[in-house]
Amino acid sequence: MRIATGGMRRPRGPHGIMPVMISVADAQAHILAQVTRIAPPEVAAVGACLGRVLAEDVRAAFDVPPTDNSAVDGYAVRSDDIPSEGSRALTVVAELAAGAVFDGTLGPGEALRIMTGAPMPVGAGTVYPQEIVERSGRSVRVPAGPVGVNVRHRGEDVRAGSVVLAAGTALRPQELGVAASLGLPQLLVHQRPRVAILSTGDEVAEPGDPRKPGQIFDSNRFSLHGLVHAAGGQTTDYGIVPDLYDVLHARLRTAAATADVVLTSGGVSVGDHDLVKAVLQDAGGIDFWQVAMQPGRPLAAGRIGSALFFGLPGNPVASMLTFHLFVRPALWKLAGRRELFPPRFHAVAMEPMGKKPGRREFKRGILSYSGERWEVRITGPQGSGILTSMTLANCFVVIEEERGDVAAGDTVSVEPFAPA
Repeated sequence: MRIATGGMRRPRGPHGIMPVMISVADAQAHILAQVTRIAPPEVAAVGACLGRVLAEDVRAAFDVPPTDNSAVDGYAVRSDDIPSEGSRALTVVAELAAGAVFDGTLGPGEALRIMTGAPMPVGAGTVYPQEIVERSGRSVRVPAGPVGVNVRHRGEDVRAGSVVLAAGTALRPQELGVAASLGLPQLLVHQRPRVAILSTGDEVAEPGDPRKPGQIFDSNRFSLHGLVHAAGGQTTDYGIVPDLYDVLHARLRTAAATADVVLTSGGVSVGDHDLVKAVLQDAGGIDFWQVAMQPGRPLAAGRIGSALFFGLPGNPVASMLTFHLFVRPALWKLAGRRELFPPRFHAVAMEPMGKKPGRREFKRGILSYSGERWEVRITGPQGSGILTSMTLANCFVVIEEERGDVAAGDTVSVEPFAPA
């Protein structure tokens, strides 16, 4: 994954690789350009397709609904029998439950007791809700009213032959319901991208194990597992790899052999232990970037074998943010999705927010609706190691490169977190 430089190799300093400064948009474009294939399709039961991505268009084989049917519980009548004023008594000739069909034709002066969803009888054009009529034995008195109401018409939801769900659609509960309404027990969807996750360094300890002096418990690996699953991928955990060249090299090669994407965190910043960078350079074509953003500037991206590789920052918030910005779009493209970036919208800043021009900043925000407008405030201290700020936040506040300090009352862009 090399930046286009007219065939030149990346610059190197006396102690190794000099990172290239790159914008967020350029980094995203370079990464997505490397995703040249889509996960192959497979057939899955509709009930198991939540979050999956359609691999083909879904067309309707018939109209939905297949017949005109009642929208309410009440009485189906002929339009000619609706009085223009006052009321009129009609004879109830039958009662029709949902799923049953009235074989006859509704005649003049007749009404049919009908339930919601039941097919309309031949001759009927209007349904009176049961709450506005008077029933007495086999007679029902209906008031004056509009013609042709409370009827769901054939094909008003879906027309036979139309594309109901397009290829590349990420399937939510509503899409699963539509597929089931078409009588489809299975769907052709893309396989979930396979992601291998490992942490590097002797400074991290496995939660539950004794923590030595100078160590911290590994949190990034667990956050990344959750982020991958939320993005529609499947994970394999390769644990914590010690600072041993041969072990790290072998683990990366093993992970890349069976994964579409390999994720690591830590070891890619300027000044980090040269071992990680040396292994990555030997294992594949990796670029080391400084992205013009805060937090999360250091990023390693490229390939190990046929697998995409991402080396994310070690700071927990920076690791999660760079996943959102760079890894998730790649996973979504691998999965066959059409839309690769989540929506953003505007909100009013409720407090000042410091910002240096020249880089894009992402602050953890709390977004709320006041009844008149969307408003946002930050969670508090914005250090990239304050992981609890992510638990307090429900959005990122995105402040563009050219902007400086934000004053209270200014408009800012926000990107809400996906619901759990």
